[in-house]
Amino acid sequence: MSIELSEQEITRRAKLTELSQAGINPYPAEEFHINVNAADIKENYERDKLNYKDISIAGRIMIVRDMGKAAFAEIQDSTGKIQLYVKRDEICPGEDKSLYDFVWKKMLDLGDIIGVKGYVFTTKMGEISIHVTSLQLLSKSLKPLPVVRTDEEGNTFDNVTDPEFRYRQRYVDLIINQQVRDTFRKRTQVINSMRNFFNDKGYLEVETPILQPIPGGATARPFMTHHNALDVPLYLRIANELYLKRLIVGGYDGVYEFAKAFRNEGMDRTHNPEFTMLEIYVAYKDYNWMMNFTEQMLEKVATDVHGTTLVKVGEQEINFQAPFRRVTMYEAIKEHTGYDISNMDEAQLRDVCKALGIPVEASMGKGKLIDEIFGEKCEHNYIQPTYITDYPIETSPLTKKHRNNPELVERFELMVNGKEIANAYSELNDPVDQRARFEEQVKLMERGDDEAMFVDQDFLRALEYGMPPTAGMGIGIDRLTMLMTNNTSIQEVLFFPQMRPEKKPELKEV
Repeated sequence: MSIELSEQEITRRAKLTELSQAGINPYPAEEFHINVNAADIKENYERDKLNYKDISIAGRIMIVRDMGKAAFAEIQDSTGKIQLYVKRDEICPGEDKSLYDFVWKKMLDLGDIIGVKGYVFTTKMGEISIHVTSLQLLSKSLKPLPVVRTDEEGNTFDNVTDPEFRYRQRYVDLIINQQVRDTFRKRTQVINSMRNFFNDKGYLEVETPILQPIPGGATARPFMTHHNALDVPLYLRIANELYLKRLIVGGYDGVYEFAKAFRNEGMDRTHNPEFTMLEIYVAYKDYNWMMNFTEQMLEKVATDVHGTTLVKVGEQEINFQAPFRRVTMYEAIKEHTGYDISNMDEAQLRDVCKALGIPVEASMGKGKLIDEIFGEKCEHNYIQPTYITDYPIETSPLTKKHRNNPELVERFELMVNGKEIANAYSELNDPVDQRARFEEQVKLMERGDDEAMFVDQDFLRALEYGMPPTAGMGIGIDRLTMLMTNNTSIQEVLFFPQMRPEKKPELKEV
């Protein structure tokens, strides 16, 4: 039994058989030596022509224009596309032209991967091209590529417009859409820029456990599994915060990690159950220092990726030049709702939510209610980078109390284009206070809050050995990449976003 094949797929499989019968291996094992790529040729040929007299390149056939005894084609490698000129008498010297007629004209298809040797020249039309002197089939494509066309301005159009297809078959999306490949190159640039920024300051990149006995470091619903040998439940980490702070206790002055985290929550344009976080902790600093540090880092990232601090995001132009605006959470709520909630209790906050038309649940405490008000009425207003500071103590069980107001904590979130992309604290290093905060989280859990934080006894024990004053910051790499690549969906910046199970077609005999 097998999946029903299209006529094109049947034809390609027949060619595969013919090639094998002719003694041509459609999937050769030996190395094909490459000494140049498409981008290198286009960028450097005109000023250094002598270095392109004997080149070897490989790529996927994207276009073929047959002209009888010759043909023009276009291949694509990882750096871009370049034109080939293939002449029968040159790749098949002598009287026997069967190789050209058989392989090039009959057996090769769009999507096949070939290796060619030859020299670079410029056509009469002024296009830099490769004059092919020999070619080799390196991999036969059994599925046809989607049809692609390009207009006079260079814009590419294809029939892969369904996100279901693009995200599920990302490999095809990458083949036909240059801008998608560029997005993921920029993602790597973002991470490398941040890593270089941290390394230049002497901070240590580390790795911490993904499987954890307690899902700590954030308020979120975890994924749960079971370790058979130990016969214990384990959780996929929701954050790496508590392990990184253990390392600060251990004596490092600064540690950071680009970490995969997992949260068993909803999926939308800005949330995926598996995502990438950067978390960094620096001893003897506070959240004011971390605000300066974060805006300097993001200014560098924007400049490294775009050559400027100005980044186009939709219809907006975001300026990542430091310093960023700073607004307290209570100031933000008063500005956008008219309510001064600074001295309100839980009942009063529920009345405000009702007046503002914000749905709430019985399990929500004071902190969650304030967070709902801000999220519904304020967050979307902050387009340019803005620090929202000084959160209610109930929302931040790992954060040091504000030095001027014990009802608040020294925390900020960075808002850009109406979304939070970074979260940071003056870290709580008082083990007695930390234990009390964990116990408050247990009470919220008993009220039905399934995102409340677990009590981590080992982390409390670590704090009892003494942790220096520390500033910590986490930033969502996926959301930051969305900003830096002008994408509105997190699925566009993840190679393989989580999706519903694929609907399988009926199996038929072929």
